[in-house]
Amino acid sequence: MLQRAIVTIVDFCTRYGAQIIGIAALLGIAAAVYAAFHFAIDADVNKLISKDLPWRQREVAFEKSFPPKEETILAVIDAPTSELATQATAALIQNLSDQKDHFHSILEAGGGPFFQKNGLLFLPTPEVVALTKKLGEAKPLIQTLAQDSNLRGLTTVLNYGLIGARMNHYTLDNLSGTLNMVSDTLDEAIAGRPASFSWRAMLNGRPPTPDERRRFIEIRPVLDYAALMPGKVATDAIRRAAADLDIGVKYGATLRLTGPVAIADEEYATLEEGAYTNTTVTIVVVLTILWLALRSFGIILAVAVSLVVGLSITAAVGLALVGALNLISIAFAVLFIGLGVDFGIQFSVRYRAERHEVDDLHQALVNTASHVGAPLTLAAAATAAGFLSFLPTDYKGLSELGLLAGLGMIIAFLTSITLLPALLTVLRPPGEPKEMGFKSLAPLDRFMERHRIPIIVGTGLAVAAGLPLLYWLQFDFNPLNLRSTKVESVATLLELRSDPAIGASSIFVLAPSMEAAQSDLEKLSKLPEVSSVKTMESFVPTDQQPKLAAIRQLATVLDPVLRPDPNKKPPTDADNVAALKAAVDALKQSAGTQTGPGASAANRLADDLAKLASGDEAMRGRAHAAMIPSLNTALDELRNYLQAQPVTLETLPPEIAREWVTQDGRYKVEILPKGDPTDNETLRQFARAVQAVEPNATGGPIAILESGRTVVRAFFEAGLWALGSIVILLWIVLRRFGDVLLTIIPLLTAGVVTMELMVLLGMKLNFANIIALPLLLGVGVAFKIYYIMAWRAGQTGLLQSSLTRAVMFSALTTATAFGSLWLSSHPGTSSMGKLMAVALVTTMAAAVLFQPVLMGPPRDPKPKRFMRRIGAGAAAARSQEAVAAGADKST
Repeated sequence: MLQRAIVTIVDFCTRYGAQIIGIAALLGIAAAVYAAFHFAIDADVNKLISKDLPWRQREVAFEKSFPPKEETILAVIDAPTSELATQATAALIQNLSDQKDHFHSILEAGGGPFFQKNGLLFLPTPEVVALTKKLGEAKPLIQTLAQDSNLRGLTTVLNYGLIGARMNHYTLDNLSGTLNMVSDTLDEAIAGRPASFSWRAMLNGRPPTPDERRRFIEIRPVLDYAALMPGKVATDAIRRAAADLDIGVKYGATLRLTGPVAIADEEYATLEEGAYTNTTVTIVVVLTILWLALRSFGIILAVAVSLVVGLSITAAVGLALVGALNLISIAFAVLFIGLGVDFGIQFSVRYRAERHEVDDLHQALVNTASHVGAPLTLAAAATAAGFLSFLPTDYKGLSELGLLAGLGMIIAFLTSITLLPALLTVLRPPGEPKEMGFKSLAPLDRFMERHRIPIIVGTGLAVAAGLPLLYWLQFDFNPLNLRSTKVESVATLLELRSDPAIGASSIFVLAPSMEAAQSDLEKLSKLPEVSSVKTMESFVPTDQQPKLAAIRQLATVLDPVLRPDPNKKPPTDADNVAALKAAVDALKQSAGTQTGPGASAANRLADDLAKLASGDEAMRGRAHAAMIPSLNTALDELRNYLQAQPVTLETLPPEIAREWVTQDGRYKVEILPKGDPTDNETLRQFARAVQAVEPNATGGPIAILESGRTVVRAFFEAGLWALGSIVILLWIVLRRFGDVLLTIIPLLTAGVVTMELMVLLGMKLNFANIIALPLLLGVGVAFKIYYIMAWRAGQTGLLQSSLTRAVMFSALTTATAFGSLWLSSHPGTSSMGKLMAVALVTTMAAAVLFQPVLMGPPRDPKPKRFMRRIGAGAAAARSQEAVAAGADKST
């Protein structure tokens, strides 16, 4: 009944080819217009997994309680000195704060007024006491610098230092480090190169560390999830602001953007890189393969048009059902093209074989429908059932992909039995003088028939021998590893991931009270996998009284002298020259005939100051720019530190409180991992350890662990449902359990071999390439059904048949299209293309080489000549019917 229905449909579509093409064209155009106007991609990765899962509910509840970290951009500013980093950060924050249409909030991480005033309180008490004592003793120097902030003031301070050495308060060697630091800066300024002196480094007696030269700005941008790059407008605004401020020249600073938003946006840019070249090459190769398979531009055009119309209709129906595609369901187009091409090639190659037997286009198409109608229908139904089995899973990305791909298989099948024959009728490709198939493979066919049992046993033993390899098959749960390390955002995050200031690998717990938060801190701090635990109380410095006493004592000494002297007139250039010459004399006099590092440093600085004195005013301007702005920044920081006040939970600023306390009074606990945060196993052990103590924990490592479990479970569930539905469907159609096994065993064998090859090739499953498994299922089921149906029809010599030609060229076309993804610059896409290529090779080999041997001789063999006579007899009978009908009309 099914076969008769397919034949009737094809016969109708060939008789009314022009009308069918017109209807299909209208449907295709309408669908394309609808898809173009309603096309949308929801790039929010948080929506890929069901929010009904307990860990997702905790994650959503946590995100609602605090500003969502997944919607942030982290601007990283590095500068030659701490002072320049501070200046560049302040300038950029001020510029961005005025752009309310692009940013919700802008906050310096670990900075701002609170830390500017109370920063000293977070140092150990001995350090605070020693530092305040040292600054108090430097009162004359600080007074001079604060009231005469210019080259003249610097030379005055230098003279004070030299006087102290001459009075034996310290030696000239003790000053060598400071003198050399000044000389290093002046050398650059004299040479016309960018230069800046770090007063903080001078005070610390060492060069600044990378952390001291770095600042973080946490930015919450306005995102447009309807765009492919939701944060592009915001990131462009940040880079434009940095360019307008000229932070590279003015401050010697560099700006890097990272964080979830920047990483996601740059991921799309990586996907686009080389995409046009790869696509062009792929199209050329695919068309070449289609030409080798079909040998007719008319047939190729018919297959392509049928494919495009089906894809347009599928896209329109899909968008109508789901509203917006996600990052996984957008792959429905890839699956549709792969299996749509297969349906088209199967129909077209069989048509060519029939056209060789019967040189009548209409009759050849009807005969084609008679032979491939049932296999195509069963393949489409089984593949659609397999994909629709993904619907119940918690992995919403996969669930939507299953819906769209399942509907796409039905649409691809319908266009293959309606539009494709209609197009072939209108385009009227020439006859086929040669037989289809691969006659050269006849010896291999006979060899496989003679050695059937050894081949089956050998294949089984080889596959079984590789089973232990599956123990080493790994799933990479870290989505960061799917991204290119060459892009700025990912490279920056990998560099900074261990920095607790950005909390990239933190786990969070919500405690009902401050006391509970402290209890969690005590318990979690004892875990060997935990490096540190923070709560809101971490922002309340310990041992404040002696620190505040030391700061207040320093304030009484320095507050009066830190005020600029309004009566002090700025020096003229001549004043600066005179001061520089006097400093040269003082340095040479102090060095005298001494040897050692101090004398060497003094002579070196004297030479630099002499060059400044004899140089032009522009040179002295460069020296001023290198020394004075950073001095003013250091003095401002000192003035802020002297304003420190007692810190309590109640006096913490609102921007900090909002990050640590919910509106209903719950407190956040942040846990940081010990060990390498880029190592998957370290993060998983860290997540398990924390969950064992606090089952309600959430955060990045928890999401990585749980999402991995969810995705793997979803694929196992979907695989079992798909396999079950396919088995039931095959049983209904084939009515023989043995035939069902002959279809399923090669499919499972291909899957096992694919995973074994993954281990041998050093490949890991991940969130991207796991999409290859549905493709393996869909294409594999289709191939196996074609062979089992041909075998049941009594066909022999399968390897040399037109069916094998269709299967091989279909697999080559799909493998080329998907395998081209292997060349992508995006690691996730590349891994997907690589696994798809491997999967298609194994499933083709299982269908072409293993399944015919497994099936053996058909139960009811029909020689090829007998089949030809049947086709010829059917054609003759239909011709006689046509003649009789014509005679009736004449009568």
